[in-house]
Amino acid sequence: MTAASPWWTPHIHADRRPRLMARNAIAAALRGWFSTRDFIEVTTSALQVSPGNEAHLAAFATEVIGPDASRRPLYLHTSPEFACKKLLAAGEERIFSLGAVWRNRERGPLHHPEFTMLEWYRVGETYERLMADCAEFLALAAEKAGAKSFRFRGREADPFAEPERLSVAEAFTRYAGIDVLATVSADGTTDRDGLHAALVSAGMRTAPDDNWADLFSRVMVEKIEPVLGQGRATILCGYPISEAALARPSAQDPRVAERFELYCCGVELANAFGELTDAAEQRRRFVTEMDEKERIYGERYPLDEDFLAALAIMPQACGSALGFDRLVMLATGAQRIDDVIWAPVATP
Repeated sequence: MTAASPWWTPHIHADRRPRLMARNAIAAALRGWFSTRDFIEVTTSALQVSPGNEAHLAAFATEVIGPDASRRPLYLHTSPEFACKKLLAAGEERIFSLGAVWRNRERGPLHHPEFTMLEWYRVGETYERLMADCAEFLALAAEKAGAKSFRFRGREADPFAEPERLSVAEAFTRYAGIDVLATVSADGTTDRDGLHAALVSAGMRTAPDDNWADLFSRVMVEKIEPVLGQGRATILCGYPISEAALARPSAQDPRVAERFELYCCGVELANAFGELTDAAEQRRRFVTEMDEKERIYGERYPLDEDFLAALAIMPQACGSALGFDRLVMLATGAQRIDDVIWAPVATP
């Protein structure tokens, strides 16, 4: 699409339409999959008190004006997570949401300011069950799009193959030669200098003001993510506890959390947790994240006190968020997320 030929130009639309129809077929199939497994589809309000409390999430801010002309800040949600967990606290046990979410400062081949997220929750089940769900979604999308393989930027994967399971620690050792857990203590605190020395030894560039999380992300982006999900999907699991703000600690190793991400053709598709239900610990993590956000970006988002209150009575559960547009991209062979969105946001 160009300024001279926008997406609504008839010949451009005709070229895009097969992928858009595949998108609809995949969405219908996913809804059918959930329906046959006794999930309830929920629609949550896009306007929230807090858009999420992760340091690097950027939201769209607005305000609600009352009948008395009073003004109160609100945000377009970056995920339906807080609302969905309130529904779990209310008594729902299997729910899913397939709808629009908004993230600012994001636009590119894999990013769009408004995109579609599939989010689903299972009460009383382990997060390993979500791994099986993700594998089924890959096969379902391929089937509906008529794809025998997924391709993106020269990478290829079999969507019908059982995904590889790889821990973050194994990935750091295999692809970067770094023992990342040697820099994480049993209480979750991290050793910045130790990880910095490991990167330098591995020949990686660093910056003087990099903290531990910056260094961790640098290895992920430069060494690990590009090689994941080739040949078959990869489930990357066992994230250090400091990199999983909404996940509970692993029973096997307190240094890591019950978090996994699904990758295919080097593309991150899903992020899943064994959900943290300790409200006091969640508050502490949110405050830490917002302190970091203020340090980097000079702003912070409010805490959703209603969410923290609900978390105190939420049952044990697992939940996952999957980028639906990215799944459609891989299934249809599209190279840009805009190509699988019916009406993309205008380009500035």
